[in-house]
Amino acid sequence: MKKTFDDIMREAREVVPEVSVDQVRDRLAGNGKHVVLLDVREREEYREGHLAGALSVPRGFLEMKVEEAVPERDAEIIAYCAGGTRSLIAGCALKEMGYTNVSSMTGGFGAWKGGGNKWVADRQFTPDQLQRYSRHFILPEVGEEGQAKLLDAKVLLIGAGGLGSPTAYYLAAAGVGTLGIVDDDVVDRSNLQRQILHTDDRVGMPKIESATLTLKGLNPDLNVIGYRERVTSENVRRLFADYDIIVDGCDNFPTRYLVNDACVFMNKPNVHGSIFQFEGQATVFHPGKGPCYRCLFPEPPPPGAAPSCQEAGVLGVLPGLVGCVQAVETIKLILGVGNPLIGRLLHFDTLAMEVKQLKLRKDPDCPVCGERPTVTELIDYEEFCGLRGGHGAEASA
Repeated sequence: MKKTFDDIMREAREVVPEVSVDQVRDRLAGNGKHVVLLDVREREEYREGHLAGALSVPRGFLEMKVEEAVPERDAEIIAYCAGGTRSLIAGCALKEMGYTNVSSMTGGFGAWKGGGNKWVADRQFTPDQLQRYSRHFILPEVGEEGQAKLLDAKVLLIGAGGLGSPTAYYLAAAGVGTLGIVDDDVVDRSNLQRQILHTDDRVGMPKIESATLTLKGLNPDLNVIGYRERVTSENVRRLFADYDIIVDGCDNFPTRYLVNDACVFMNKPNVHGSIFQFEGQATVFHPGKGPCYRCLFPEPPPPGAAPSCQEAGVLGVLPGLVGCVQAVETIKLILGVGNPLIGRLLHFDTLAMEVKQLKLRKDPDCPVCGERPTVTELIDYEEFCGLRGGHGAEASA
């Protein structure tokens, strides 16, 4: 027997209770029991305005997506659409799937908004952004809310060299809105074996200018701020002040210790990476949540104890591997998802192709973040490491 639209709606009302806007408002302000608000409109409608806390599961994807969004079959669900029609049909489908406590809001979002009730609107993405970040939007851990966090984030990279290149490239591609880059060096042809932000026709160009050209070419919306200067105790607080996360891609100990100390003093997450010949490592030093760099190495090594990449060499693809890990960890911190490498260090041995995970412990006697710190001011460490005339930012890693 063929059914008309009126038949379908009548049958839906027989199995799905309808609740008024006033009832929904009172229910949300009730005894604290969790209520799932299910917005079954299209994503474009949802972006323009919705009830606070509502889950967006468009009617066309309801049967495919709702079990992931609402796994509990006995959860109290109030579905709504623009005017109350699609939500009734959606409620009927939910009943058939075994959801036992489903109702539909009469009049939908139009009635809610028209009644003067509070509602929220999500970030309005441009058509280019909707296309560019479409693969992020479909990830539950990212979605439109997460992409908005990425676009609003500010990340400072120490160095536009071997580690800074892949990290900056993937952060730009992911849509991290503001990237600051500190580097006082110029592009050298010996850099091009591993520093993928730069090209042969830019030899002699300041690295921050070359990096800006590459990153803006990949993502024109990106805000790139270059600082052609060394990181010193005099400027580090100014450089770090406006940024959420610091990514350490430097290739020398004076800068590494200075970055660590400044991050501890300013409570900034430090996404650390380092490389040497065929080996690399990456971790996250997060003040208050795990150890800092000095918990592992309390003092810088003496002059000449640790050769630089310029002296010892480095496999060209190695910084790409470590830098990508740094990019992933930075994105996880921005989104607040996953398990960051706090208190853990990944060590890569590319010759053996072995990856080891080492547990790091906070040192209560750490001179910077310990219970009785002895380092309470920022220090320039060139004299300790024999690099008085060297670059403070990542120069040749």
